[in-house]
Parts: sequence; C-alpha cells; structure tokens
Amino acid sequence: MQKLSKRKMLGTCALALVMAASGQAVAQDADGDDAVSRQQTIIVTATKRAESLQDVPFSINAQTQDDIEITGAGSLEDVARSVAGLSIQNLGPGQSQVAIRGVSAGQIVRDQPGVKEQVGVYLDESVISLSLFTPDLDLFDLNRVETLRGPQGTLFGSGSVGGTVRYITNQPDVDDFEGRVEGSINTIDDGGTGGHIKGAVNMPLVEGQSALRLVGYHTEYGGYIDALTPTGSKEDVNSGNRTGGRAALRFDLTPNFSVTPRVIYQEIEADGFNREEAFNWLTGGLPPGENAQFLLLDEAFSDETLITDLTAEINLGFADLTSITSYTDRDILVSRDASALTHSVSQDLGFDPAVFALPSNLRDSTTYESITQELRLSSASDGPLQWLVGVFYADIERDYNQRLPTAGYDAFHQARSDFLNGDADPDNDLPGPAAVANGFPADSPFNSDLNYQLEQFAVFGEASYDVTERLTLTAGGRFYDFEEDRTISSGGLFANGDSNVMDTTSSDGFTPRFLASYEFNEVVTLNAQASQGFRLGGVNDPLNVPLCSDEDEAIFGSFQDYDDETLWNYEAGFKAQTGQVTFNAAAFYTDISDLQVTLDAGSCSSRIVFNVEEAHTAGIEGEISVSPADGLELSIAASLIEAEFDSTVVDGTGTVIGGIEEGNRLPSVPELQIAASGVYRWAAPWAGADAEAFVAGSIQHVGSRFTQPSDQTDGQGLPSATGLALGALTGAENPQELVDLDLDAYETLNLSTGLEFDSWSVTLFVNNVTDTNANLSFDRERGGRARLGYRTNQPRTVGVTVRKDF
Repeated sequence: MQKLSKRKMLGTCALALVMAASGQAVAQDADGDDAVSRQQTIIVTATKRAESLQDVPFSINAQTQDDIEITGAGSLEDVARSVAGLSIQNLGPGQSQVAIRGVSAGQIVRDQPGVKEQVGVYLDESVISLSLFTPDLDLFDLNRVETLRGPQGTLFGSGSVGGTVRYITNQPDVDDFEGRVEGSINTIDDGGTGGHIKGAVNMPLVEGQSALRLVGYHTEYGGYIDALTPTGSKEDVNSGNRTGGRAALRFDLTPNFSVTPRVIYQEIEADGFNREEAFNWLTGGLPPGENAQFLLLDEAFSDETLITDLTAEINLGFADLTSITSYTDRDILVSRDASALTHSVSQDLGFDPAVFALPSNLRDSTTYESITQELRLSSASDGPLQWLVGVFYADIERDYNQRLPTAGYDAFHQARSDFLNGDADPDNDLPGPAAVANGFPADSPFNSDLNYQLEQFAVFGEASYDVTERLTLTAGGRFYDFEEDRTISSGGLFANGDSNVMDTTSSDGFTPRFLASYEFNEVVTLNAQASQGFRLGGVNDPLNVPLCSDEDEAIFGSFQDYDDETLWNYEAGFKAQTGQVTFNAAAFYTDISDLQVTLDAGSCSSRIVFNVEEAHTAGIEGEISVSPADGLELSIAASLIEAEFDSTVVDGTGTVIGGIEEGNRLPSVPELQIAASGVYRWAAPWAGADAEAFVAGSIQHVGSRFTQPSDQTDGQGLPSATGLALGALTGAENPQELVDLDLDAYETLNLSTGLEFDSWSVTLFVNNVTDTNANLSFDRERGGRARLGYRTNQPRTVGVTVRKDF
C-alpha cells in the first residue's frame, strides 16, 4: 500500500464526501415506505448521552443483538470481524489483544502485567479492560456492542488511545414482564461436542417503580486440538466451559431519581490452549501435525470475575447528575506445560539429559482489584448549547505471581553445581538450589512476585454549540494524573534474585478533542474530528539474566522504563441514511509519538517494552446496509489501513532491533478487512400461520498480519538453526523453514437457516463452512528456542439453536 500523507488522505476524503453526498441525496426509491419500516433506529451512548447512531459526530459502529445472531458471533473476537477497523489478536482462551484503526504495538503476553491496553473496554458505564485479560463476556441479552473509533481520551481516559469498545446490556424495565430462554448444541469436525443453555427474565416488582432483570448462562466448548504425549495421545485437549450471570435491580425512587445496583459473575475454565505446534524442543523438528501439540503435562486456564456497580441518576431540571461506582475482583490462572522451555535451559547449563523427562509446569496467576468512581453532570435543556463535565477516580491493585514447579529438579541442579564448583575454573561456578531460592519453594527454578498499585484521577468536560441549524461545533478535554508503584521479588536458578525492588512511574497531562458536524442535506451529514489520546508508560521487569546470551543481554538490558504513548487522530467522514440505505464512512490519519512496542528478548525468556519515536496509521473505513427488497437485508463493512513505523531503532553496532525500521508494518493488524452479511425472510404458511422462514450468511476476510515487528525482518523473528538446541529426539531443521511468520490472510463463511414464529425460533447453523485452518497469532517459547506454533481457529462446526421469548 502506497504511503499516504495526512494532507493527501484528508483531501481524498473531502472529495469522497462531496461525491457521496451528491449521490446519496438522490438515493430515495419509490419503495421507500417498506424500507423505512425495516430500518432500525439504533440509540447509542457513545458521547455519554442517548442519541441516534447517525447523529454521533464521529465514526462509530453498533452491532445489535440481531446482528450478533445473524453472523453467528459467540465472542468479541467474532464480532470484530464484522466491524470495520476493529481487530482482535487471539492469544489463547481468555487472552486477546484489541486494536482499532491499526494502532497496535505488538503481542502482549501473560508475563507483561505492567503494559496498559490500547483500547478501553466498558460494560455499560463500568470500565473492565485489563491488558491481555479483558473479560470474554457472554453476548447473551446484550442490547448492542458499540465500537468508538479513534482516541476517546476526553470521555473515557487512558487505555482508549485507539478507541473504545462498550458492551451495552439490556436494562431492567419497570413496566413490562419479559424473558427469553435459549438452548444450543453443536459438533466440531474432528473435535468434540459443545452447547449452551441461557436465560433472561425481566420482572417488574412495583409497576412503574422497580424491576429486577436476571441473566444466567452455561456454555460447554468442544475441543479440537489433540496432544501427543510420551505415553500416547489425547484428543480435544482444549475443551472448556463458561458459566455466569447478571442481576440488576432498578429503583425509580421518584420521577427524577433512580438507582440501579448490579452484580455480574462469570467463570471460564479451559483444559488447554488452541496451539498448533510446528516445533517442540522435546520432539525436535518433527511436528505432531495439524491441530496438534506435544505435552508432558496437562494445561489449563481459569478466570473468575466479579463485577459490582451502582448507577444513580438524578434529573435536576437544568441538568442530569450521574454517578457510577464500580468494583472488580478477578482471579486468573494460566497453567502451561513449560517442559520445553525449562529443559532447553537445562541443556544449555549442561544438566544430565535424564532431567528432560521431568514435567515442568509454569503457573502464572493474576489477582486484580479495582474501585472506580465517576461523577458527571450533563445539560438537560434543548438549547443550542449542550455540555458535560465530570470527575473520575480509580484505585487499582494487581498481583502477578509466577512459579515453575518441576518435581525433582533440585537434585539435578545440585549435581551440576557440585560438578562445576569442583573444577579449577571459578568462571564455571554454578550456585546451588539453596543459594538462589531467595525464600521461594524448592524444585521451582523460576519464581517471581510482582505487585502493582495504580491511582488515577481525572477531570473531563465537553461542550457542543449549534452555530447554525446545520453546523455544530464541539470541544472537550481531559486532565489526568496517574501514579503507579511496582514491587518485584524473584528467586530460583533462572531468576535474578530481586528482593522487594520498587519502581514508580507517574504522569499527568491534558488531552483535547475538537469535532465539527455539518448537515449537508436531509440525507447526508459530514463530520470532522481532531483528538488526542494517551497510554500510560511504565517500568520493564528485569531480564532473566541467567538465561540470556551475552548478545541478548547487551541488546535488551538497557531498556529499563518507557514513556507515555500519545497520538493525534485526524478524521473526516460522512453518515448518510435514506429509507433503504445506511452508508457511513470515514478517512483518518493518526500521528503516534513514543509508541510502546513489545519485543521478545530472545534467549532471556523475557519481554521488554520500549518507545519508538514516531509511527502512523492512515486509512479508510466504511459500512453500508441496504434493504433492496421486502425481507432482504444486506450489509458490508470494510477497512483499508496503512500502519507503519516512521522511526528506526538500532543497537550500538547500527543493527536494527526487532524489526523496528521505518516503513515496516505495525504488528497484529491486517491491511484489509472486509465482511459481508445478509438475511432473507419470507412467509412460511406451511409451518404455521405466523411462521417466517429465513436464510442467513456472513463471510469475513482478514488480511495478512505479523504477531511481532521482528517477524517481518529476515533473521530477527526466530533464532538461527545453530541457536536452536534440541532434546533427546534430535532432528534439527532451520526454524525459518518450519514456520511462516507472515500470518496468511483467511476467510470464514457462516451459514444458517431456520423458522421464526411469534414467540420462538429454531436455527440450524454451520460456522466455518469451508473448514478454514487460520493462523490467528504466532506462539514462540524462549524466543523460538523451545517451541514454535500458531494459535488457530475452530474447525467447521454444525449445530442447532432454539430460542423462546415470553
């Protein structure tokens, strides 16, 4: 893609706007009355006010519950494939990385707890985003999923540097009793069986004054990854389940005062990971095959999430006062087979090869608690001036602990220590287990405890003014102040032996936003925006120096901390709606400063973050929905993005570090992403007087991507063959020949058909009809020295879903 300058991008957009406006102005059709009845007015709260999606003066998408059902989406990752400019990198169960408009800095992994997210994620008014571990909430009984493109720092704060995603739930209704139940069962090609049962009920307690809304769900996920073990094979090792629910209680205490307390609880458990291996240190260069991996011990993932919040709303006449208090408590465990990692190091240290038979279990546990409070006041008049002011406070504590229990390891460690310490060369000395334990358990060669405490305070405001009947100008800003303390202790043969080492990072600043909206005619509205976003910096964890080669220690050892990431976003777009057609599009350019890039520190089995001085993204995005005939609805969403580094980072010898070179692509986001969906409904009197039959389908294309910046530079994404030590089953191949670090583009096709009645429906569906085996992200252990593989998608899945409304 040819590089686009900011001036050329915005100029091209302006021309496109004029052409689109002229064309859409005459797009009315004689069949418009029927089409109008099919068009849904979607109300969103992206500006913290309720308004039509078409009236929001910047680029936004809203996927309704109907959209989610038609496309067969079961997770936010599935939703993203139908939203222009939104991409999610799958990093395993419960682990994902969200990017909007190409603003991405590379793969974040489970042992980088200090890295902040680039996209803020909210459940209604409560912030729930957590770098890497953003909750994978069930999509049942949602009103919509909003995607706010571009930095949202003014109203949503840090972590929204690329944009914001909001799960919007259905709220308690004090007037009507209603409910829904849903059941589904499915089977996976060459995999297991899954299914779910879900239910929701809304019960007015005192009509017109109070109501209770309850939601519950349980899902069983069939596995599709097989494992080769020393004693045989296991099938479908990545099965799992998700169980949870929500309870919201609304009290309208007076006509002008309401409170809504709510509790959300969810548990996710997975028996393994969707990792397809191409190389494992313990089996050499002999991969087990497609959708397979090698294990010495079982793996697991669990995530227990509790969210409570209280929303209070008071109408003061001249303004509305809103208070949102939320508390989040999470416990996350990632339990992995780290035998290949541990024993690749054991061989480097010259241990007895008998140690390779010991299973080694890396257990990463995260406990997270946060309390947030937002208080805002917004105008309630109908005049030309609309305003909003507010304050926000957050107190967050996060503990991240690692253990590497490897039963019997200390005996081999002691034997090697005795041998080396007994020779005449003191440079070969190896301290014994007791000397390096630093108070941590025996038979665990790596241990680490990290504690993070973050406090945030912000004041924000925004005002819009109707300059004329057609022109509205908006300006806003946010002042923020952060402070974060991190304490680390570590011990074991592979660790540095840190003892309560504390580092502090702090930041404050101001982020502005300016918008303009012009009603070109009754059909078309033109929008423009300039906005700034930010992401808090931090401190890198110390390298695991005992594991590092001299070269890697020299290259990566100097990156101790990293600064705030900031960007300016410039965009222009239009929104057009007739009786039959809705067409929204935008062009944008983002100028990024001090991009926080994540790199794998090679042999050190560590990851570090450092700032890249300049980078940019530029592109166009568009979404169109049309109802060309009675019963037929079609939609297309597409984005074309250029995301590149504008700076080069080199080491002391002038060698480019980690693929950070001017003109190279930013990682994890596709240049082209496009999705199309359609549904056709018709009367089916043969099935019943009120019956409608339907067929629906969606197809998504996701372009090629790289997991890390180094993956696009020959010789940097993987070690050389000589740097790849193998265990007992030696069969060395050049890693560059085993894997392709350019994640190929892929397409997925979902189809469904069924019957809909007044109060119930039945749907037969086939997801991933073509059985595409997609490489979603690249997985490497110890910089590729211990394991190489891909995280892959679910194969063809056939199932049936029944829904009943009451």
